[in-house]
Amino acid sequence: MKKKVAVVSVADVEEAARLADLPLEATVALAEVAGAIKDGLLAFASATGLVVMHQMMEAELTQAIGKKHARIPSPERVGNWHGMTPGSVVLGGRQVSTDRPRGRTTAGTEIELDTWKAFNSADLLNSLVVERMLAGVATRRHQDVAEPVGKELEAKAKSMSKSAVSRRFVAATTKAMSELMARDLSGLDVAVLMIDGLDVAGSTVVASLVITTDGTKVPVGLWLGDTENKTVVTALLADLVARGLDTESGVLCVIDGAKALAAGIKKVFGDAARIQRCILHKRRNVEGHLPKELAGAIDKRLAIIFAQPDAAKGLAAAKSLAKELEADHPDAAASLREGLDDMFTVRRLGVGGELAKTLTTTNCIESMISIAKRTTGRVTKWKDGSMKKRWIAAGMLEAERSFRRVRGYKGMPKLVEALRREVTPTVDTPEEYDQAAA
Repeated sequence: MKKKVAVVSVADVEEAARLADLPLEATVALAEVAGAIKDGLLAFASATGLVVMHQMMEAELTQAIGKKHARIPSPERVGNWHGMTPGSVVLGGRQVSTDRPRGRTTAGTEIELDTWKAFNSADLLNSLVVERMLAGVATRRHQDVAEPVGKELEAKAKSMSKSAVSRRFVAATTKAMSELMARDLSGLDVAVLMIDGLDVAGSTVVASLVITTDGTKVPVGLWLGDTENKTVVTALLADLVARGLDTESGVLCVIDGAKALAAGIKKVFGDAARIQRCILHKRRNVEGHLPKELAGAIDKRLAIIFAQPDAAKGLAAAKSLAKELEADHPDAAASLREGLDDMFTVRRLGVGGELAKTLTTTNCIESMISIAKRTTGRVTKWKDGSMKKRWIAAGMLEAERSFRRVRGYKGMPKLVEALRREVTPTVDTPEEYDQAAA
C-alpha cells in the first residue's frame, strides 16, 4: 500500500471564491515525488504542487462531464474526455511544461478548466519578473535567484533566458503604465494634488499624486517632455480632468515652486485651485544665494518663519527678512520674494500640526519619485520615451504598495471645509445665490 501525504491548499479570498467548487482535498503518493525529496524542501513542495494540480484538473473535469470511461446513456451525457494536451504552468518563478486533460461538450465545445487558468496565468510570472527587475536583478541573473524546483522540473522549465525575461518585463510594465494612465478618477474624493518632475536621461517626466479626503495617497499619472514646461504640465492636468478628477469643491496643489507648474495649474483649474509651494525648496533656493557663513543662520530663521501658525505674521516676517537681505544679497532676497504668498497657503487655510508639516512640502511625491529613481538606477541604455515612461510608471506603482495614509490625516476634514469655503463662498441674499448658481 502506498503512503499518502495530506495536502493543504492556500488561496486568497478572491481566488478561493472563484475556485470554491473545486476539490478541497488531495493526496500525494511519496513515490511520485521521491526524486524531488532529494533536492530539498522547496523542490519537494513544487513537485507535490504539480501532482495536486493534476488531481484538481481531473476532479474539475469529472465534475463537469462525469468520470472517465464511465458508461453514461447518451441523453444524459453532457461531454466526453478528450485525451491530454501539452501546455505550461507557472511554478517557482518559471514556466514548467506539463500536460493537461481535455474535455469537450457533446456539441463539440472545448471545456475550459478554472484550475488550469489559475496556474497557467502569465500574470503570475510577469509580476515576479517586474518585482525582481525593480529590485535590481539583471535579466541574465533571474535564473540564479529562482527558487529550486528540483532537477526533474528544472529540465522542463523555460522562460528564464535573458530575452524571455526582458519580453515579460516589457509586457508587464506596458500593462502597468496603461492601467496607471487610464485610472478612473471620478470615484476619488480628492483634496490635494502634488506634482513634481524628475530627469530621466535628458527628458523630464512630470508625475502626479493625489491625496483623498481621508488621507490616502494615490499615484494618478505622468507625462513626458523635454523640460518641466507649461505645455507638459497643462497636458498632464487636462488628462486628469478628462479621467474624472473633480476640483469643483476646491483642491490644494502642492508644487516645488516651478513657475511652469503654477501657470499650468491656474490655466486648467482656475479659481478652484489653491497653490502651496514647498518650503524646503524655498529654503534651499535662498541658501544657495548666500555665503556659507550666513546661510545656516538665515535658514534657521526661515524654518521658524514658515512654521508660524499665523499666516499673516509669517508672511510679514518673511518680507522683513527679504528687506534685510536686499542690500548685500539681492539675489537671495529676490529668490525669497518669488511666490512668497504661496508659501503660507496651508497656514492661511487654518491647517496646523502634523498635516501642515505634510502639506507644506513635496515630500510625499518625492518619496514616491525616489523609489522610481532607484528602480531606474541600473538602466544604462534608454531606448525611447516609452521605455522611460514604462519604468517610471512601474516604480510609481511599486511605491504605492507601501503607501500609508499621510501624517496628520485626521486634520483633512478641516482642510476640505476651508477649501470648500474659499471656492464656494457663502451667499446671504437670494440675488447673490442666483448669481452664484448662474
